[in-house]
Amino acid sequence: MSLRSPLSRVLGSGSAKEGTNHWWMQRVTAIGLLILGAWFLISIAQMESYGHNDLAAWVGDPFNAVMLLLASITLAWHSSLGIQIVIEDYVHGPALKVASIILNKFAHLFLGAAAVLAVLSVALGGSV
Repeated sequence: MSLRSPLSRVLGSGSAKEGTNHWWMQRVTAIGLLILGAWFLISIAQMESYGHNDLAAWVGDPFNAVMLLLASITLAWHSSLGIQIVIEDYVHGPALKVASIILNKFAHLFLGAAAVLAVLSVALGGSV
């Protein structure tokens, strides 16, 4: 028998005891995307020309390449978190829910890795 009240036993623990972390990560990545998105729009708007060579040179700049890598990783992470919430809320079969969450994680990992490879390939002059 516990001396704790039923309310004190459940406070602070979500259904899987990790909901707070998920919520915070979604907000932190959203703020990161706002900052990175603003940088991207301002940086692209300042370009004189949008030809292939000009954009390749822009991506080849080390600062721009690092920022694009951060944006790609943050976008994949934020999207994965958001899609996971949709799956948890609207997919009702337990086996289908688990399979969908696993597929979501692998799909976003693949897309994030493809984006990183694309940025590195252009930034390093096609040597990747």
